[in-house]
Amino acid sequence: MIEKGLSKISHAQRRALLRERLSKGRLIVAPGVFEMVSAKIADRMGFDALYMTGYGTVASYLGLPDAGLATYTDMVNRVSQFASITHTPMICDGDTGYGGLLNVMHTVRGYEAAGACAIQLEDQEFPKKCGHMLGRRVIPMQDMVEKIRVAVETRDDPNFQIIARTDARTTLGLDEALRRAESYARAGADVLFVESPESVEEMEKIATSFDLPLVANMVEGGRTPVLTFEELEAIGYGLAIFPATAFLAAGAAMQSVYQTLLTDKSSAKVTQPLYDFQAFSKLMGFDWVSQFDQQFKKSDQ
Repeated sequence: MIEKGLSKISHAQRRALLRERLSKGRLIVAPGVFEMVSAKIADRMGFDALYMTGYGTVASYLGLPDAGLATYTDMVNRVSQFASITHTPMICDGDTGYGGLLNVMHTVRGYEAAGACAIQLEDQEFPKKCGHMLGRRVIPMQDMVEKIRVAVETRDDPNFQIIARTDARTTLGLDEALRRAESYARAGADVLFVESPESVEEMEKIATSFDLPLVANMVEGGRTPVLTFEELEAIGYGLAIFPATAFLAAGAAMQSVYQTLLTDKSSAKVTQPLYDFQAFSKLMGFDWVSQFDQQFKKSDQ
């Protein structure tokens, strides 16, 4: 009775499913997951895709800012672990590809083998920064074009989606960001991600400029307006990611309960809603542990 449910859908099937969903032209909502508990919870809720946020993953795994400090080894380890405990197609942040063209090839191979269904690659200089921070610098456009070409040529599964992100808007302006996105599309990107537009009007201009699926990055407190599902769909986005929502909520909840414990020296007056302990234990797999114990318990004789 060892847990077998995760073998029901293969990585190849998940990739085909994500590609099919993206091709339908309707908006996909992908919540950010950043460690194993968030991945388990989100996976069981019926989303069309999950998004492995670089910001949240680096924060939870290393306790560091998303500023180019996490290595390829750090991140591919997380991709593998996320994919091993979930069923839902997973879109994974691949930062800059962790180096030059050879690094991009190695990263794409590693992410695909680890179970990612899509990889997001961006055109920032190293060390990169979170896409809603100031001070981001981008590499020459042609250098990123070559990275996208390498990524497309490297993947084994044609359903493995290459998401090309440009961070040019904040420093170089929207027109340059659009010019770069167009070049990345010609290089073979499957999905385009023009990061951090600063108004609804800019988002609408992005959406009318391309035929490929487009990513809307909904970061509460970030540089882009957070819109409703209906608004994003009407503009024409194909994928809305919410990388920060869950870890911001988790951080606020933890701070609340820790403050109560500090003040009251007890959890008796905690007002923050708590996950039912028995349900959480089941989520973590203690039910199949009990089944395992029953199946393989030692005879009393």
